[in-house]
Amino acid sequence: MTKRRFHVYILECADRRYYTGVTSSLELRVAQHQTGHDPTSFTFRRRPVTLVWTGAFPTEQQARERERQLKGWSKAKKKALIQTGMTGVQAVVRAEHRREEPARRRAKAKGQA
Repeated sequence: MTKRRFHVYILECADRRYYTGVTSSLELRVAQHQTGHDPTSFTFRRRPVTLVWTGAFPTEQQARERERQLKGWSKAKKKALIQTGMTGVQAVVRAEHRREEPARRRAKAKGQA
């Protein structure tokens, strides 16, 4: 018996936005997005869509947790994941921290004044 796997996936829409979802049937779900199965869905007016990343998980809970994490990411982090994997994401995080550091220092100094 084949164990059911859950997939987290990222689609790139025609307007260059990303859509992140979870499914136990990746091919079917991508086809549904592509054909406009649900007129109320985010992707309906943004077709065609392209599957650009997927990750497999042994449980639905693990997949949902990863989906929630990815939905909270910036577009830059998602793009890095798609292009170079977690190494690229780590580079984006470091760059974001470098940009935020001066503001943190100013806020800290202001609070001590």
